[in-house]
Amino acid sequence: MIDPVLLRNDPDAVKRSQRARGNDEAVVDAALAADVAKRAALTEFERLRAEQKEFGSRVKSASKDEKPALIAQAQELAAGVKAADAAAKAQDAEFAALAARIENIVLDGVPTGGEENFVTLREVGEKPAFDFPARDHLELGEMLGAIDMERGAKVSGARFYFLRGVGARLELALMNMALDLALENGFTPLITPTLVKPEIMQGTGFLGEHADEVYHLPAQDLFLTGTSEVALAGYHADEILDLAGGPVRYAGWSTCYRSEAGSHGKDTRGILRVHQFNKLEMFVYASPDDAEAEHDRLVGWQEQMLQALGLHYRVIDVAAGDLGSSAARKFDIEAWVPTQDAYRELTSTSNCTTYQARRLSTRFRTETGKTAPVATLNGTLATTRWIVAILETHQNADGSVTVPEALRPYLGGLGVLTPVAGAGA
Repeated sequence: MIDPVLLRNDPDAVKRSQRARGNDEAVVDAALAADVAKRAALTEFERLRAEQKEFGSRVKSASKDEKPALIAQAQELAAGVKAADAAAKAQDAEFAALAARIENIVLDGVPTGGEENFVTLREVGEKPAFDFPARDHLELGEMLGAIDMERGAKVSGARFYFLRGVGARLELALMNMALDLALENGFTPLITPTLVKPEIMQGTGFLGEHADEVYHLPAQDLFLTGTSEVALAGYHADEILDLAGGPVRYAGWSTCYRSEAGSHGKDTRGILRVHQFNKLEMFVYASPDDAEAEHDRLVGWQEQMLQALGLHYRVIDVAAGDLGSSAARKFDIEAWVPTQDAYRELTSTSNCTTYQARRLSTRFRTETGKTAPVATLNGTLATTRWIVAILETHQNADGSVTVPEALRPYLGGLGVLTPVAGAGA
């Protein structure tokens, strides 16, 4: 939820953010009107309650003859207080519903426009070039006995797969390499639940316009998470954090589930866009004043991983119209995939400012002793999709793949992944 004080004091800033996102501005005026009505209803309730309290003192001190009439008045007053309380709660709910439709306020400097209007901040490394016909990651994965899409579809349907042999080992190596980097930088590792309550999913902003991409178990009224960000954001819901020592950082290791609604026909080959994958997610609770600097730090750790893996990539500043509802700014890192002749997203990191924390009531104690909403940030540090770029970037003419040196300690020193005879059998 956005800051209601900002809404009251600078509605034009909220409208600018809505315009930048391509969202409806009218909801801002509706929320403002609801806020006025809510505060008026609360004022009336408090006035009547104070009157009731004062009247109660008169009843106590009244004579025996006066009490019957005063008690009747007190009952009428109590009914009025009850009605005013209900009206105040209804107005509060109306305001909350309208405010929830306003997505996080876009930070200054975020590009305007839609998905294609991102700004490239930098490109790093050399694009791989081959003197032989390059194979795509699925062909390589099948030759190595690393990826089995056919049996994944047999068992679970389209967009499911098995990682086997060196494929399974490669994913675990990636995740452990990322975990070591996270530990070096003060992250506490968590293996998170992948089923969460509706209020946690709602609080993180994942039940908005993309709710159809989320798996729901109606019998239990639980949601499968598409990222451990959801569980990590809910971890400190309704708590006051101590940020005196700096940001609180978690690294969440989990399986993730996405229905990929609306992606029919896109990236159906291989493991680029699938329904289930594993991910190590960085999640940070920080002072709002430190959030932008922490955002840059998260990107720095992501780049450290990609450079160590020898991948060519670019960092982009995502345009406002392509931000999720909770993100005030998002940087994506896209690696070059040779057989697609294109960059494809490997990491995403978002500064959600205080938007999620307001919805989940997560606060910290300021220097003045008062409490205020924390800022939350999130970013991918390793995920299954990275295997795509690693296999294609480091492939050799005979179908083998050279293991990046930084990964070798996590593979028992293995330097080359070699094709396996009859791997697809």
